[in-house]
Amino acid sequence: MANNSNNSNNNSTITEKGREALERFKMESANELGVDLKKGYNGDLTSREAGSIGGRMVQKMINSYKQQ
Repeated sequence: MANNSNNSNNNSTITEKGREALERFKMESANELGVDLKKGYNGDLTSREAGSIGGRMVQKMINSYKQQ
């Protein structure tokens, strides 16, 4: 786990921004796949749907890295 001891103010700002960006990325990926992902609880998704979202996110990250 990450060390959250001394720089909590600075880290929490970065973490919140990162969390928001990741949430947008997840919603974008789900939308591309046609998966009905909503903010909050998504326990009604099948394992296949949830896995496809994560897989699409990884695919997009890899493609982005290759293009840099």
